[in-house]
Formats: sequence, structure tokens, C-alpha cells
Amino acid sequence: MNSNSEIKDLLQKFVLNQCTPEETNEVIAYYKKNKLTDDFPSVEDIQNLLGEMPKMSPQKADDIFMNILTSSKENETTIDIAPKKSHFKKYIAIAASVVVLLGIGFFYKQNIQNKTIQPKFDFKSTDIVLQLENGKVQIIHEDNSVQVLDSKGNVVGNQSGNKLVYENNSDLEKVSYNTIKIPYGKKFQLQLSDRTLVHLNSGTTLKYPVKFIAGENRQVFLDGEAFFDVAKDKKHPFIVNADNLNVRVLGTHFNVSNYPEDAATDVVLVEGSVGMYNSNEDFNADKNTILKPGYKGSFNKENASIMTKPVITDIYTSWINGGLTFRNMTFKNIITKLERRYNVTIINKNEKLANEKFNASFKEESIENVMSYFNDIHGINYTIKNNQILIK
Repeated sequence: MNSNSEIKDLLQKFVLNQCTPEETNEVIAYYKKNKLTDDFPSVEDIQNLLGEMPKMSPQKADDIFMNILTSSKENETTIDIAPKKSHFKKYIAIAASVVVLLGIGFFYKQNIQNKTIQPKFDFKSTDIVLQLENGKVQIIHEDNSVQVLDSKGNVVGNQSGNKLVYENNSDLEKVSYNTIKIPYGKKFQLQLSDRTLVHLNSGTTLKYPVKFIAGENRQVFLDGEAFFDVAKDKKHPFIVNADNLNVRVLGTHFNVSNYPEDAATDVVLVEGSVGMYNSNEDFNADKNTILKPGYKGSFNKENASIMTKPVITDIYTSWINGGLTFRNMTFKNIITKLERRYNVTIINKNEKLANEKFNASFKEESIENVMSYFNDIHGINYTIKNNQILIK
């Protein structure tokens, strides 16, 4: 185990009690070699606990493990580890914490809803989920209407059909956030308190203020894809945070695509002007990248560089009206986007296809027609059964 990824993979197997005897011995050896303190259970204690625990689904255990791993990474700076030594001690501490949490959960009626662990949103569900500022969850049905309340019971928004509209008449004096999560196969519209209209694509999460506060920037946080029609307000810049990228505007129309499988976050400007800059920096109009209408800016997630080029903007915004576009995209990424768009499962057994790149554009087509195109043009054989597609 020479890399952190190998350590993490082996620890995950260990927590799930899936290690071979040889792998278990390897974990024990590393633990004894890098033991931190007596605050964490011994490996023998962990093994005994694992042996007593009921069987847990690998997916649930994996989700819990990754949540704790993420939480631990966010607080890394508080962990005192001597330089030039293995990071394994940090991961073994995480593993021990995971096992203790799992054990407590099962021994007390499987109550694993600890405040430090937020359940992952199942994007393959059929529900649009709204998480309120107090942590409560509200389900949104497109064939229904519902009011959104703040923590004091005041109405701050109204949903009707596939649109949720926030009011600007609440008495909030500090920023509080709602988060909306759009599952695979669906789209949704959101009107913010400043009348900015946001079109949300499938598999997207947007965190936004219930009300924008005077004197502060209008900032939202995006994972996925959205088209923003930003209300003009020169005194309050509108900022979209997409992980390590900030997009800053005053009032304009633009599209941001920030899906995890993509190597770059793309910003396509339809109208107005936007600035692109690293989220850990302050905006500087003289130094940062400024997009002009008809241009796409691509923020490389690996090296934080930004490239711009002229594009046909309709291609990148066609999803709002049901369109689907792939530009020089690997087939494995196309599969991910098809799964998200149509809420299907695609199994690709033709490994040679995975890294081949394709260009294709569709209007509002069914998944059957999209797959038929790939078969007719590129000779890709497949079968469809229920919501599962098998590529041979």
C-alpha cells in the first residue's frame, strides 16, 4: 500500500469486512506500525465489532464511509501529523470512527442519522427535493402546489407546477439558504427573490439565499447545470460558485455546466458580460477572464486555467427545450449524461468504446431514438429492457 488511494480502498474493504486474510493482516500491520493513541479501538476490537454487526448493504456502508471520509478531509487542518510520515494513521483513525459509528447505529435500532452525516441524495429517485434552512426536507410534485415557509412559519415562496417563486417581502436580516435537488430525468425552474430566473437541468443541486440581503453579493452555489437569467442590480453583483470557479455578473443570460464527470466547468454567455475567476481569489476586472456574448469559457478543473472560444450558444442552451448535445465527448461521459437525462441505467460491455469521442445533437428525442442513432451511425449494438440498456 504505497498510495493514499490504495490505503483508502483497503480500509473501505476492511470496514465492510470484505478483506482477505492477507489484506486483514496488512491492515493490522500498518495499524500497529502507525498507531496514534489509545483513543481509537484496537484492530482486534474492530474485528470483533464487525463480527457482531448485522449484514449491511455495501452501498449504504459505502455511502456512510464516503460521507465520513469527506467530513474528515474538510477538517484535515486540525489533525496534527508529523511531516514525512505516512498518512495512513489519518485514514486508520477514520476507519475506526466509521466502524464505531456503524456499530452504534446497528446496536441502537440502526439509527445512523447522526448530525455529522447527511444522507446522500438519490438522483435516480423521482422526487424534487427542497431542503430548508433548518434542515427539514420538502418534496415538490410538479402536479401540485405548495408554500415554502421559513423557520418562523412565514411564507417565503410558492411552488406551482414546475416552477418555484420566492418572495422579496420577508423580514430576514441575515442570509439563510435553501437547497433544491433535481433528480435524473427532470428539469425545474426557480425564481429567486431578486426575480432572477434559473432553469435547472437534471441531476443538479443549487444552494441559494431565501432572500438576498442589501449590501451583500447575490451568491449561489451550483453542482450540475443551470441557465441563469439574472435580474440587473449594479449594486449587488450576482456570483455563481461552481466548486473552484466563480462566475460574476451584474445582469445577463448565461449557462453554467459543472457536472462531476467533466474535466472542465463550462460557461456560455448569451447576453451581457461575465467574469470568470478562481473562487479563492477576489474578482479583478483587469486580470480575470471576461467573456463576451457568443463565447464559451472553460475552467480546467485540474490546473485552474481558463480557455475561451466563440461558439453557437444555442447548442449549449438547447437542453432547456429538451435538446441534447455532445461535443468531442468520450462515450463513457455520454453514458453518464444519458443516464442523467433519461433516468436509465446503461451497462457498457464494449470497453473499446469508453474513450472514443463523439459529436451528436438531438432535439427532444426519446432514449430509444438516441440509441438507435448510435447504432445506425456508429454501429453500437444494444438492447433495452425496462430502464436498463445493455451495450454489447
